Amino acid sequence: MSSPVQLALGDPAGTGTGAALRAAAATPSLLEQAQTLAVITLVAGGVALLVVLVGGSPWRLARNGVTIVHEAGHALAAVLVGRRLQGIKLHSDTSGVTVSRGKPEGPGMAFTAMAGYLAPSVLGLLFASLLDADLVGTVLVLIALLLLGVLVMVRNAYGVFTVVASASVLALVAFVAPVEVQAPFGYLVTWFLLFGGVRPVVELQVKRRRGRARDSDADQLGRLTAVPPVLWVLVFAVATVSCLIAGGLWLLEPVAA
Repeated sequence: MSSPVQLALGDPAGTGTGAALRAAAATPSLLEQAQTLAVITLVAGGVALLVVLVGGSPWRLARNGVTIVHEAGHALAAVLVGRRLQGIKLHSDTSGVTVSRGKPEGPGMAFTAMAGYLAPSVLGLLFASLLDADLVGTVLVLIALLLLGVLVMVRNAYGVFTVVASASVLALVAFVAPVEVQAPFGYLVTWFLLFGGVRPVVELQVKRRRGRARDSDADQLGRLTAVPPVLWVLVFAVATVSCLIAGGLWLLEPVAA
């Protein structure tokens, strides 16, 4: 007399327990998924760190993305404190400027000036929390909304080109590339924001020591608050490194698991 398992595996219609076993075999286990995610986050983090540390052309090109988020931070802060946003300009040397109207001093102006250097790291931390919750699609949507918001306010040709080029890459990942590409892209962008948020703070202080950044965000904050600009640079450094550590711990959870 045949056993139930033998009968099921011999089902000519390919249904029942045999089909279920084959489906289970074809479905990656939770361990395999965790291992894949661990590889993705390690590779993405390594690539992002390499771009930020090595510098040169790769960093100058990628830094445009940091500048977009930096200026978006100024713009959002200005709107939140009731200032009238007039426009954003992005330049080929990866610098940028956000113009808004309102009181030239006070907490609102200080908050607006402070937001730029913090924005990439804070956004990277937000993305890390979303990726930890397996919300890759939400990360892509937020990137799209950010680019759209900046595009509406950009007031120079290079700025439009930079934002449109970034949006084109996002569109390729979201609509053309295989869905398996979305998670690595999300992790790469997130790691880059976390690492890329720290380097501009270091560059800022280097320029300040050489007397080449007398109108930097830190110097403006110094004039607005009577707190020495170097202490504002320290605030930026502590905040961005803290975001890197916290976001990195989120992103590395699959590796620890």
